[in-house]
Amino acid sequence: MEKRRIAVIFGGCSSEHEVSRLSAKCVIDNIPKEKYEIILIGIDKAGRWFLTDSSTDDIASGAWEQNPRNRVAFLSPDRSVGGLVALDGGHACEIIKVDVVFPVLHGKNGEDGTIQGLFQMAGIPFVGCGTLASAVCMDKAVTRALLTGARIHQANYLWFFACNYAGEGVGKIKRKVEARLGYPVFVKPANAGSSVGVSKVESEAELDAAVAKAAHEDSKVVIEECIVGQEVECAVMGNEVPKASIVGEIAPSADFYDYDDKYKNGTSQLYIPAHLAPEVADELRHIAERAYRLLGCTGLARVDFFVRGGNEILLNELNTLPGFTSISMYPKLWEACGVSIPELLEQLIQLAFQK
Repeated sequence: MEKRRIAVIFGGCSSEHEVSRLSAKCVIDNIPKEKYEIILIGIDKAGRWFLTDSSTDDIASGAWEQNPRNRVAFLSPDRSVGGLVALDGGHACEIIKVDVVFPVLHGKNGEDGTIQGLFQMAGIPFVGCGTLASAVCMDKAVTRALLTGARIHQANYLWFFACNYAGEGVGKIKRKVEARLGYPVFVKPANAGSSVGVSKVESEAELDAAVAKAAHEDSKVVIEECIVGQEVECAVMGNEVPKASIVGEIAPSADFYDYDDKYKNGTSQLYIPAHLAPEVADELRHIAERAYRLLGCTGLARVDFFVRGGNEILLNELNTLPGFTSISMYPKLWEACGVSIPELLEQLIQLAFQK
């Protein structure tokens, strides 16, 4: 049987560039080699695209950027091309046909619908959510508004444009935080992932610095009430008829489940299954599937929740390209359901073709 050609894209202009490289190593190492010919495209932090033949260890460490055999390459939006344009040292170029793309990209410019729009223009199947669902789920303010409209319970929140946190606007926002939320609160950029730019704020005196930190990542800022409860996650996979995994629970080693906890320290405790009553876990899985469909997700997403008091379910967010590292919850949840990482990747690739 002739192998299909899959382009794995990693890196990117994102605060999660390093995480993307770690996820890419896991994905590349586990894609069934007997079925697929793998083409590797790395995007550096400056946004330059390169065709590379680097090892997955060099991809994970970042050493791939020094590979002398790297060639400038890019995905053509022209559907008649059907793949990549790779340049040599001169003016000549090579067309490399691609059957499917796996964007192992987290955060801005990878998980927010921008690159998904390019794939759709190129007419090439790709793993994961489409342009609109990716953009909606990336923007916490938009996500929260849609979930509110669907009467899916979540933490109390407010959001504002960062430019409005100035002059008289500062006092107005602080009064709203005090009246609607109280302290402590979490301050987040509307568009960023992996807890980048997030702060836990204990009092009004800490709010200015937290807003500035969030505004560094995005033009919109979201402030949420602090939920005291269990942090649980559910992996969802599918297109029109999604299915949810077993529910997992996180016991953070830090004050909250932050970037270092997720990808560097690995010191958080993960409990699979979560410490939930069976009926609560079943309801949570149902809500995960409903939110997934409501927001137009396809392929995959990880849906994150809080459970307060053992039975009150509050949806936190959906991640359309969740981490795929050795300590990431998404593959671990499916492994607990009897789906190995190679089997999971094969199913995700097939879902891309089905779309």
